[in-house]
Amino acid sequence: MMESFRNEPFTDFGDERHAQAFQAALSKVAAELGREYGPVVGGRRVAEGRLVPSVNPADFAQAVGFVRQADKALAERAVQAAAAAFEGWRRTPAAARARCLYKAAALMRRRKHEFSAWMVYEAGKSWAEADAETAEAIDFLEFYGREAERLAGPQPLTRIAGEDNELTYLPLGAGVVIPPWNFPLAITTGMTAAAFVCGNTVVLKPASTTPVIAAKLVELLTEAGVPDGVVNFLPGPGGEVGDCLVDHPLVRFISFTGSRDVGLRINLRAAARHPGQLWIKRVTLEMGGKDAVVVDRDCDPDEAADIIAASAFGFAGQKCSACSRAIVHADVYDAVLAKTIERAGRISVGRPAQRGVYMGPVIDDKAHAKIMEYIGIGRGEGRLVHGGGSGDPGGYFIEPTIFADVDPGARIAQEEIFGPVVAFMKAESFESAIDIANHTEYGLTGAVVSRSRERIEYARENFHVGNLYVNRKCTGALVGAHPFGGFNMSGTDSKAGGRDYLLLFTQAKVVSERL
Repeated sequence: MMESFRNEPFTDFGDERHAQAFQAALSKVAAELGREYGPVVGGRRVAEGRLVPSVNPADFAQAVGFVRQADKALAERAVQAAAAAFEGWRRTPAAARARCLYKAAALMRRRKHEFSAWMVYEAGKSWAEADAETAEAIDFLEFYGREAERLAGPQPLTRIAGEDNELTYLPLGAGVVIPPWNFPLAITTGMTAAAFVCGNTVVLKPASTTPVIAAKLVELLTEAGVPDGVVNFLPGPGGEVGDCLVDHPLVRFISFTGSRDVGLRINLRAAARHPGQLWIKRVTLEMGGKDAVVVDRDCDPDEAADIIAASAFGFAGQKCSACSRAIVHADVYDAVLAKTIERAGRISVGRPAQRGVYMGPVIDDKAHAKIMEYIGIGRGEGRLVHGGGSGDPGGYFIEPTIFADVDPGARIAQEEIFGPVVAFMKAESFESAIDIANHTEYGLTGAVVSRSRERIEYARENFHVGNLYVNRKCTGALVGAHPFGGFNMSGTDSKAGGRDYLLLFTQAKVVSERL
């Protein structure tokens, strides 16, 4: 019997032993850079397709790996392989499927620094950000394994005299998992494991900028005993491979994490019925955010500045939960702004393989260009008080950037930037600050900094987000503690890492027998 779920602890890099172990992992991974990876369909590695390099965003000259790209024909083979594997996998007992997750968690735990090092090189994550992500991936494996076993047990029903009633959760079928690049291990692990631990099979299309990390995960799952065809690995261009997978009549569900525009496009395509399709496809979408930290007049300005800076600039603001709006009561606006500027000025920006670097690059040239374009827009919509420039020209670096005195309707206050840019807005009352926070098409995370129980309760009732944090940063959700997902254009509020999540990958069947 498994022990109760506990979150994987983070590594203390202040301990020299841990720092040396991480440095050793970085060296080990550095020696493996530049290798070739490719699709895995039905357990077989595919050695065809054009090779595309995956580049270190902190160092253009460094190829993390070379990845073979799938095409429509291989996508067809992958779906067929997943559909064939489903017939046997769905009959595998839930406890046996869960044991694959527990084994994978144990293997990942033993190689924790190694997986984190891959993210330092391919995703540009700092030591701490990468370590926290690997811990989250382990948490997903452990948590979803236990959840699958719970759902496989007897379910409570109202008993009726003379009848035997039973509810069971059945898997859906073969599905598609499309994870994001910003959490290339944790979210990829969580989405994939949740699907197949329920008895489904998966075609995993990794993010184009972080495919090597996904390939390493697939290798680990195979080592953990996941049978051939249960998880099929299909790197390739979204416009070709992604559309083919979403449209396929044998695909029963699509699980997507990424931008609003891509998510809405998937939702629209998935709604169409194709010849031979027997079901309405189940679509789970986790999309963007325009998250706000609301600061009350009774706050400690130092605490508020710490919360805003941590929420806005961790991983260069490349989190759907990151703070991109600071809505501050007029009475403390100047003090909080000044202290946030001071903290942004202390942030170390550089190549994240170096110990002590807090903020690395943004992910690629497209992201860099988009963020710099928004900074240009911000110069006309607010007062630039910190940053605004690029860094080391050898990578995709951008300075922590703060705009002050931004109108709530401005583009930089409404549109998702997905970079280290935060817009400060002044509110005349706490209630108006909450109104400003809600004045967006998104509803993912938010934070409130206040000492007033009355105003905290007001925020609980009126701040319309899926994850609201009080007197702490609006990033860093923990599996089991903070089920994660948002409202409105932030997605279908799937609550990843919570007790409801696996239900998205199952269908309930009730059998009633008259005695």
